[in-house]
Amino acid sequence: MPQVLVASNRGPVAYTRAEDGLNARRGGGGLVSGLSAIGADADALWVCAALGDADRAAARRDGGRLPLADTGGQRVRMLDIAPDVFADAYNGIANSVLWFVHHMLYQTPFEPVFDTAFEKAYAAYETYNTAFADALAEDADEGASVLVQDYHLTLVPGLLRARRPDLRIGHFSHTPWAPPDYYRLLPDDTAAAVLRGVLGADRAAFLTRRWAEAFAACCADVLGAEVRRDGEALSVLHEGRTTRIGVHGLGADADFLRERAHRPDVEERLAALREQIGGDNRRTVVRVDRTELSKNIVRGLHAFRRLLEDHPEWRERVVHLAFAYPSRQDLAVYRDYTAEVTRTAEEINAQHGTATWTPVVLHVEDDFARSLAAYRLADVALVNPIRDGMNLVAKEVPVVSDAGCVLVLSREAGAHEELSADALSVNPYDVRGTARALDAALRTPPEERAERCKRLAAAATALPPQRWFLDQLEALRAL
Repeated sequence: MPQVLVASNRGPVAYTRAEDGLNARRGGGGLVSGLSAIGADADALWVCAALGDADRAAARRDGGRLPLADTGGQRVRMLDIAPDVFADAYNGIANSVLWFVHHMLYQTPFEPVFDTAFEKAYAAYETYNTAFADALAEDADEGASVLVQDYHLTLVPGLLRARRPDLRIGHFSHTPWAPPDYYRLLPDDTAAAVLRGVLGADRAAFLTRRWAEAFAACCADVLGAEVRRDGEALSVLHEGRTTRIGVHGLGADADFLRERAHRPDVEERLAALREQIGGDNRRTVVRVDRTELSKNIVRGLHAFRRLLEDHPEWRERVVHLAFAYPSRQDLAVYRDYTAEVTRTAEEINAQHGTATWTPVVLHVEDDFARSLAAYRLADVALVNPIRDGMNLVAKEVPVVSDAGCVLVLSREAGAHEELSADALSVNPYDVRGTARALDAALRTPPEERAERCKRLAAAATALPPQRWFLDQLEALRAL
């Protein structure tokens, strides 16, 4: 079997310093599951970046090749990229420019401003991508398959193609892709370079057809590339090369979630949450998100307040379990947003709360077991992002919910493409409309709620992580 390489910013293991050296902590997710499914004979290698000082210490040993005992037997090469280069590439470009463009988050009267600071950061982004391309070129066997992940590494396919034209190269975007008019906020040369980078792949894949079509439209608009359609098949022709476009809607891992959701630590969190809710007769509206700007948590809180104002009969009868786990706190705009989430929740509780009822139970400390407990308790799941590549929470809650939940889902979430038939769709900017949807969801009869949830769970698990990864690999090898 040809060798398989995966490239991503974050790897399957992270290090912390300890008195006796370094401690390794293994992570999970679709890529980890996928690599475990291909078997040892694939000679798989994961190339990732060192994210902090402890990672860099590990990456300086043995050329960045991590001990198998640290990685669960997975071959991993961790790149020791200079901290200032990594910071400029990761925060300066990936998270502060590309993420903002694809999620359409800019306040355009004030931002973006592409000046000297941007040029410095983009040079670091090029250096960072080049480090990955060099490592992959060095470690790949003849004819190997390389799966490059996400917006951090958009330049890698083109750079790697120039170094190793023998390789099969795929790129997968885990975010939305901006439509051409918004994508063109980028400087013209940057917009073109990112597209050319991805088109260095034999195959570029996306979470939904909508994002795939947006990418193709950008290629046509910015590069003058030719977009071809053959039935459902989509491809982009540019500078004598053809890049096939694929769609793989990552699903929830039902077996893992259902087993994990019934372990003792989740049962403990379930009991604690029931006590916080204050009674078995109270209904629950659940959301679980990082305090990422695109997740739209503040408008969700405003919608819950509007529900209580427009439908006072729900006062004392419903609790909003809002889990907002801090994200990217090294960026000021994210710190400000996290503070606004807390302020809004406290304001609602001060306005509507009573001695025996806290309308919003807000948790900001990341706790996966508690999240699963909330999933099980959910009568209503609120998933209202401004824009999201997929949003796995929308898929996970119906899988885990004990009695069945109603999903209130933003039409701008990638998951909407698969789940809209049994969800209540909302415009994420419309607070009143979201409040109406919450009211309708809370009034849904138990039998209908259970049936909707059953269909949602089936759709949500149609492409579990292992199959999602293997489908991409098989499609790439079939070219």
